[in-house]
Amino acid sequence: MPVLQVDWETLVSVNLPTLLLVIVAVPLALVGYIVGADVLVRRLPKRSQASVRPWVWVGPAILFVGVILVYPMVGTIVRSFFDRHGSTFVGLGNFTRLLTDGGILIVLRNNLLWLLLYPGLVLIFGLLLAVLADRVRYEKSVKTLIFMPMAISFVAMAIIWQFVYYYKDPSEPQTGTLNAILVNVFHGQPITWIQDPRFNNFALILIGVWGGTGFAMVILSAALKGIPGELLEAARVDGANELTVFRRIILPLMMPTIVVVGTTMVIFALKAFDVVYVMTAGNYNTDILARRMYSELYSAGNNANASALAVILLLAVVPVLIFNLRQFRAVESRR
Repeated sequence: MPVLQVDWETLVSVNLPTLLLVIVAVPLALVGYIVGADVLVRRLPKRSQASVRPWVWVGPAILFVGVILVYPMVGTIVRSFFDRHGSTFVGLGNFTRLLTDGGILIVLRNNLLWLLLYPGLVLIFGLLLAVLADRVRYEKSVKTLIFMPMAISFVAMAIIWQFVYYYKDPSEPQTGTLNAILVNVFHGQPITWIQDPRFNNFALILIGVWGGTGFAMVILSAALKGIPGELLEAARVDGANELTVFRRIILPLMMPTIVVVGTTMVIFALKAFDVVYVMTAGNYNTDILARRMYSELYSAGNNANASALAVILLLAVVPVLIFNLRQFRAVESRR
């Protein structure tokens, strides 16, 4: 087998200008902007300096966001009103065609399942684990183990769960975790968890729940620790049992944080892509909006449909995002 020979001299000679540009020119440009902007601001009247200086520092970030996010978003919205070639204005034709397609109805149904089950299950498990972990001596170790899935990508999670859902012919020993338990413990028949339409969407959502529960647990645990211990002890002294303390004191005080975490999970559910793409590629009636948009853009080459689906996703996410920001500000104002 031939050994790869690297010509380091050629490599260095080709990349040296770029390397020097990154190491020298970029820091110099940054320092030049800072010094030059500060000099210009100092020449303004003192009354104007306080109002102008923040915009000088924030300006590059706003420009960067505008170029990277706002401009493509506007371009996508405009593109959604033209045909796939971008030459003929069709108005809402792309949206009408998509929303009356039988396939897109399945996609919307699956997104609705993600929207209902994913945030709800993440909140339930996250809150339950936050309360239980708060009562054990090895709290940090437990939280670390539960939070570990957040350290890997959803692609890696999907690959891990492929081994959990793995199916083999009933005549062979089952190596998938779930089917092995189903056959050896409950003496049942193995199930094609990913191909069977009765289970596959729930199986995919479960992967997302496994990955997101740690995030919800950490945030909710922080809110739980912010509740004064004296308040809980006073309720217990008055005769309230643990369930009453949770329902009447802990849950109401944690509700603002629960709402923020829940709406964040709703946004994650609407943008779900990785798990479905890796596990099923949208087959077996598991497709969702984000993966369908990817398919229209890169597989079908239909920029119009992809843009229309992106706009639908945007319209679904923006109201939730605005609500989330308002809730976050409300929580901050109470502190």
